[in-house]
Amino acid sequence: MNGTSTIVEEENKVVNMKKPTPLRTVSWNENVGETDLDIPGTPRTPRTSTTPGHEKCMFHHDLELDHRPPTKEALLPEMSKSYKRLLRSLGEDPDRQGLLKTPERAAKAMLFFTKGYDQSLDDVLNDAVFDEDHDEMVVVKDIEMFSMCEHHLVPFYGKVSIGYLPCKKILGLSKLARIVEIFSRRLQVQERLTKQIAIAVTKAVQPAGVAVVVEGVHMCMVMRGVQKINSKTVTSTMLGVFRDDPKTREEFLNLVHSK
Repeated sequence: MNGTSTIVEEENKVVNMKKPTPLRTVSWNENVGETDLDIPGTPRTPRTSTTPGHEKCMFHHDLELDHRPPTKEALLPEMSKSYKRLLRSLGEDPDRQGLLKTPERAAKAMLFFTKGYDQSLDDVLNDAVFDEDHDEMVVVKDIEMFSMCEHHLVPFYGKVSIGYLPCKKILGLSKLARIVEIFSRRLQVQERLTKQIAIAVTKAVQPAGVAVVVEGVHMCMVMRGVQKINSKTVTSTMLGVFRDDPKTREEFLNLVHSK
């Protein structure tokens, strides 16, 4: 992680807080083009194909998704060879009993850790966007997140909290967790992950605003380098009303930090 992580402002106590007046009556991003929402570093071609026969793929199968089988299953032998060479480079004997199947296990595990490349927002939504005359804040907090640091290929993990102000459309609550899963199961940096989640919710329901806060523990800081085991990184993305209206942002942060 670099030193530019956004630090979420400390929670303030609010007395007799009233619901803020919406700044807009239509979606804040109504004129934003698709390319304006692209995030650098996101592969445009999913690691998938339409070849039948792999619907129960042990590496990526997800019972809640209309899963498209991975073409990279065919690359497992080559990936296993790479892990075997890595073990040998470390001074280990990859032919000893304890390591005989380790290269194959590691290759399968890496495919699972990065299964988000095989999933798209359309797969996850799956007709779970509903017309509803609701304009109050929706918050789902403490969604567990596991990801892989793209700088060192070691894990980082934590919790994600998402809030949005609907504009006549709401999203099935479990789909918010699924959106987190799509982008966290890729090689990531926390700053980009936070923004990708916010943009995905925006694309899904065109709300008046979206807020995302991610709190992560990075093993690249815990196991190596500075080795600060108690450090946490907090990043946030505020879009639409959450960026423009301090009261709306404050209400969201109070809800996120409340027990």
